Order: sequence, then structure tokens, then C-alpha cells
Amino acid sequence: MGRLAGVAVVAVLLLTGCTSEAPTAEPAPTASGPPSAAPSSGPTQPPTPAERGESLPPRTDTPSLANLMRADFDGRGLRVLRTETRTDAYTRQQVTYRSNGTLVSGVLLRPHGGGPFPAVVLNHGYIEPSAYVTGQGMAREQDWLARAGFVVLHTDYRGHAAGDPAGDRERELRLAYTRDSINAVLALERLPYVDADKTAMVGRSMGGGVTLNALVAAPGLVDAAVIYASVSSRFLDNLEHFTRPNRPEAVAALASEFGTPEQSPGFYRGLSSRTYVDRITEPVLIHHGTVDATCPPRWSRTTHRLLERAGVDSTLVEYPGEDHAFYARWQDSIVRTVRFLRRHLDV
Repeated sequence: MGRLAGVAVVAVLLLTGCTSEAPTAEPAPTASGPPSAAPSSGPTQPPTPAERGESLPPRTDTPSLANLMRADFDGRGLRVLRTETRTDAYTRQQVTYRSNGTLVSGVLLRPHGGGPFPAVVLNHGYIEPSAYVTGQGMAREQDWLARAGFVVLHTDYRGHAAGDPAGDRERELRLAYTRDSINAVLALERLPYVDADKTAMVGRSMGGGVTLNALVAAPGLVDAAVIYASVSSRFLDNLEHFTRPNRPEAVAALASEFGTPEQSPGFYRGLSSRTYVDRITEPVLIHHGTVDATCPPRWSRTTHRLLERAGVDSTLVEYPGEDHAFYARWQDSIVRTVRFLRRHLDV
């Protein structure tokens, strides 16, 4: 929303097609959260931590979200590589942008017309980087949101597609992916046809975790956030559930460098967005299927409960019988997502 560009930020996975039919009515999802509120235009510049009476958590000598809160973000240099397609509603292009000097690729969807348009950054779920192709993972969301009138930037993250390489630590900790997501918003806001005061994030699976990280690292960056079938807001849950069975050498490397969870609990807490959810200033909509076998629904229930406890405007919608990919109830969820974004971005 044009609030962090050019200044130091001192505030604090997977599958993806759609129709224009109305959502089906059964089985009905269940929702928990506060009643809908009238949209607010908000200030043009977010208050500083000092103005909010906040203090940043202590800086650490290891990678952490607390250190990312102190980082400068300078997303810029969004450049079109080539136009992939022009539909009846939008143009889809392959692009790159700069994330504090690192080249990151992605796809940009621009609705036809002059704008200015509201904008959404999409944070995709985990796909093996060596097999990943640009824009992969959220094709349904890209199409639907662009047809709904949003400029869409789907970030590949570093180490994927045409972006600069990423190290093993960057791959595992997700902090660099979070930086790339934050800088994607700033790069979008520089485009003349984007309304820099109306931006949002939507993340799926691992990208849900990236989105939560971004909200705690840069509160005020966007106006609203939506997460689908998200990983846990507790880093250790993800480490044990995904990394240890698939990349045990990565778990051993973290333990060797930073200590085991028993030896260094603070290090692992410092990588967990739930540690800092009281810093989130944006409304959050959470979608999760009740039979998700990839990311257990209890993870989103816990995240939602912690957000509410911290005073965050959080809504959790559970979809009975829906799995991780949101095949049966996806249209219901995206209609709800668009309504949520329009309400909170005042469009």
C-alpha cells in the first residue's frame, strides 16, 4: 500500500482453472471470526513502532524474524521478460524484480484498462526448486484474481526458475523467501497502474507460512492477507513434519550450526511467526480443509486462536471433506477471498 517503499522497515505450498459460476451451497464451510466490519481507508503512512508504543524484540546473532524486522526492503526494478498470453481480461507476462540486490523471477497479470488497480502478491507452496517452472503453483488464483480486477504478481522466490540461486539455509529457514515476498509488494507499488494504497498477500501451504512471516516482519505493508491450507506458524512443527522425513541432512545441519531444539529453543522460536503475532496489523482470512493430509487442520486452528488472542482480526473457514489441494470447494473459497479483499482494500 505504498507505505514502506523507500524507507527502512523498522516494524516489527503447492497445487493450483476456474469458472464464473456462483459457489455451491453444500456442504457448507464453517467460519469463526469477528463479524464483518466496514472498510476503513486508514492512514496513508503507517505509524512507526515508537508511535504505536512498541519496542522491537531483541536482535539475535542467528537468523531470525526479529532481525528481519530491522531490515531495509527495497523491492524495485520490475522488468518484463516476455508476454506469455493475452486473454479477454488480462495480459500475463514473465517478469523479474530486485529483492535487495537478489534477482527474483515471477509472473505478472495485468487487467486490461488504465487502472489504477488494487494488487495482490501470491506466495506459492513448496515445489522442489530443481523442478519448478516460473509461475507454478497458484494458476487458479492468478486467473481468478486478475479477472476480478487485481494486478497479480506471483513471486517465484529466489532459487526458483530464472531467479538468482539460493543456499541451503535460505531454502530451509524461509526468511529469504519472506524478504522476496515483501519486496514483491514494494516492486508492485512502483508500477504506475497499481494503486499503492490497496495491496494484499495470498499464500498457499508453505506460502501461507511465508505470508505470516511477512506480516510480522513488516506490519502495515499490505491491507489484508489470505492463507490457504497453511503450514504451521511454529517452525519446529514444519521441521519435524516435512524436513526431517524428506531432508534429514538439513535438520542435522541446523542442529550442528545452531543447536538442537533442546539445546537452543530460542533459535527455533525466533523462526516462528506465532512468537510475534501481536505485531500483525492486517485482517487475516484462513482457509483449511478438514481432511488435509499434508498440513493438519489443527495447525490453522491454533494459528487462528493465537491471532485472535493477540487482537488480530482473524477469520478461519473450514471446509468439510476438503483436502490440501482444494479441488471440490476451491471456487467457494476464492469467491470468499475476493469478497474479503474487496472489503478490506475498499474496492
